[in-house]
Amino acid sequence: MAKSTTFTEEEKAAMKEAAAERRTAAKRGTGSKKAEADLADCLEKIEAMDDNDRAIGEALHRIVTTHAPDLAPKTWYGMPAYANSDGKVVVFYKCAGKFKMRYAEVGFQEWANLDDGDIWPTVFAVTVMNPAVEERLTELVTRAAS
Repeated sequence: MAKSTTFTEEEKAAMKEAAAERRTAAKRGTGSKKAEADLADCLEKIEAMDDNDRAIGEALHRIVTTHAPDLAPKTWYGMPAYANSDGKVVVFYKCAGKFKMRYAEVGFQEWANLDDGDIWPTVFAVTVMNPAVEERLTELVTRAAS
């Protein structure tokens, strides 16, 4: 049998995690207990990352919870994400280590209020967290959640 080259092993694992997240979400229902469990899952994923990815993830988590408190932490494809009141992911984090990439990604889904004319970026490469990156991400997250 030929080996599939459509998805990497890491991508397949992320899809399996997404399916498990959906099953778990259905069992959790709604309310504060669900929110607490979703937050715990998100923080667990950040804690499990290597040093640089974790530093970026922790900073993004702090930015979102401080500047966009209406977005709810959760996991999405096994990565930290933040959803609006309809449960739709607005901001997500994709760490470099999990997918063997040279940079992490902070991305925004279509629910983010980032529209800027006829073209705008929705995913940003992040190699290291520093004050300038933190400031730019704060601006983006604040705008995305507005």
